[in-house]
Amino acid sequence: MTFPVTTRLSGRRIVLLIEEGFSAREVTESARVLAAEGAEVVIVAPTVKAPYRDKSGTHEIAAAMTAGAVRMKDFDAVVIPGGHAPDRMRMRHAMVDLVTDAMAAGKPVAAICHGPQVLITANVLRGRTVTCWPSIAVDVKNAGGLYVDRPAVRDGALITARKSDDLPAFLEALVEAITGSPTP
Repeated sequence: MTFPVTTRLSGRRIVLLIEEGFSAREVTESARVLAAEGAEVVIVAPTVKAPYRDKSGTHEIAAAMTAGAVRMKDFDAVVIPGGHAPDRMRMRHAMVDLVTDAMAAGKPVAAICHGPQVLITANVLRGRTVTCWPSIAVDVKNAGGLYVDRPAVRDGALITARKSDDLPAFLEALVEAITGSPTP
């Protein structure tokens, strides 16, 4: 039996942010699924000089572009994986500005696990329903977000998820947001 290959994201370009300490599964699985849907996934980091290592030190990924070189007008969505990387990303003005620009443009922004730390720094959570890794739930609340403990949450073009195990629901919600499917 063969399964049809879908191309719901054909012609779409998606930024996938990385920094030292990223969650390997959240980066590789997101890139694999989005590419399988037809999207061009562009790995974006603070520099392109050296590969970045995941939080276990077993996976290395090089960036294709720097965050400072990316313009959201050229992309359709942003993905912020978790791990320890978001704590570093939030200190990078170009990465925070990229997320702020995407949110201001109404483009889908998807953050999983600790990824909402970047959303907190971008000051874009007030009044938004969000989920995340439990240890940063209080930070989300303090930033004005409405925390809920669900596998994946879509609030308009903002998609969040708790952890790697929630990737299927997270990525489906992201694909739906990019393609303009109504919020469930």
